[in-house]
Amino acid sequence: VRKVVKSSSWWERHGVDISILACSFLLLPAGFLCLRSAQAIPFLVGVLTLGVVHHTLTVKGSHLASHNALTESKSWGKVWAIFFIELCSAFTAEQATYNHVKIHHGYTNVIGLGDSSTWKLPFLNHVYMFIAPLAVPIITPLVALDLLRNVEWKAALRTLCCMLVFYCHYWLLLHVSGFQSPWSALLCMLLTRSLLAHPYIHVNIFQHIGLPMFAADRKPKRIHLMSLGVLNLPRNALLDWSFGHSLISCHVEHHLFPSLSDNMCLKIKPVVSQYLKQKKLPYNEDTYTSRLRLFLQRYEELMVHAPPITELVGI
Repeated sequence: VRKVVKSSSWWERHGVDISILACSFLLLPAGFLCLRSAQAIPFLVGVLTLGVVHHTLTVKGSHLASHNALTESKSWGKVWAIFFIELCSAFTAEQATYNHVKIHHGYTNVIGLGDSSTWKLPFLNHVYMFIAPLAVPIITPLVALDLLRNVEWKAALRTLCCMLVFYCHYWLLLHVSGFQSPWSALLCMLLTRSLLAHPYIHVNIFQHIGLPMFAADRKPKRIHLMSLGVLNLPRNALLDWSFGHSLISCHVEHHLFPSLSDNMCLKIKPVVSQYLKQKKLPYNEDTYTSRLRLFLQRYEELMVHAPPITELVGI
């Protein structure tokens, strides 16, 4: 993998993903202007545009920024982290990075640490799979505000200032898109910000929950931990663009090499899959529909009951 990365150009390592984020940002004016139309098709194009742009900046952008995968400069990495994680997503950069990079990646599928339990809402049952994701735009700022209790006051104040982007979105809908009432603008905000909330929730639970879990004092070596506890989904044009390869079809590669960009994860995929298969290690892959069917059939077991701890014998 190091050899592949070293032989890759800056465009392959960072340029492709930066261009996707830049294109998304440049599409924002078109999205707001399309919403001015009284005709159904241009209006729906505006909703789709703003929805995809929102998820590209908040999911793909924040994820890459949290791993400093957009640049090789630590200083610029901090700038991008504040921009994508705080300004676009409303979370404090330090807290989001710690929870995702240090905990989830450091202890993937380790019970009580990186076991994806934050994605479980057992009391919702099947509502969680189809209805609850619509509340993500409302829940997100509330969770972000709750996390401010665990950071320094300077970071908290900075994040609160960045949260003004919610008002900016609302103001643009009223004064650029021409919405006549506050409620219609708020409804449009909810619609665009929840456009891809279903796959966002699904992807986050499909790729780890239901796979082997380990106790903190009996976890295997890192390569075993990642090959056993991580799953790849098939490529999908819309999700590849808005979430990134590292969250969809290259999640195993991402967990083994988290500092690589989405495009580089895609490039090293043949190397990683061939190596794991040669060493007779798991290389988990499944389809979106297959995982959805599994969670619907075994919701109680996977999302309610405590997962069984996998014994290391035989690995």
